Formats: sequence, C-alpha cells, structure tokens
Amino acid sequence: MAQENLCSECSQTRDCKAVYRQLAGAEGPCVVTKVLVAFLLPIAVFIASLAVFDYTLTQTVSSDKGRIALSFLLAAGVSFVCILITRAINSRLAKSESPRTLEGEAISKPEAD
Repeated sequence: MAQENLCSECSQTRDCKAVYRQLAGAEGPCVVTKVLVAFLLPIAVFIASLAVFDYTLTQTVSSDKGRIALSFLLAAGVSFVCILITRAINSRLAKSESPRTLEGEAISKPEAD
C-alpha cells in the first residue's frame, strides 16, 4: 500500500512502470556460469592450493608460522594467475562475439520535444 502511494505522487510513474515491464520481459544469456567462474573458481583454487602447499611444505619448513605464511603467499599467487587466465579467456570470448543491442534503448534515450 505504501508503494502505491509513493508511485501515485511521482511524475515518472508511467515511464518507470514501462521500464520495469520491459525488463521483466527481456531475455538474455544465463549468467550463472560467469558468476561461478568469476567468484567461486578463484576461491576454490585458493583453498585447494593452500591445502596442497601446506601439505607439501610440512616436510620442508620446520616453523609453523613460516609454513603458513609461505603457503598463503604461494596460494595467493596461484589464485592470481588463475584470475589472469580467466580474464584472458573472457576477453578472447568477448572479442569473438558480435556486438548486441539491448532491448529498451528507446526508453533510455531522451525524448525530442
């Protein structure tokens, strides 16, 4: 009820509702894989490499603090390389795709008086 009162006092009510209707009907590519690759893959790579480096450095480094610090730095480096590789692949894929037009460009353009 409060939302209806707020919209009734707004001068942009008609345009706002049209934009939201068009956005609700818009179809686009699924972004789940991009989100997983962008956010979860580097975290998973970091955790896995941290575990591997900690295990392998147990026999080499005698100090616990030194082993933890070295494992962390090496895992961070591996994660950074993973991010760089992901960005390179993403830029290659973006260049190969043709440019797309967005639906609703007419709404976002200013009207000529």
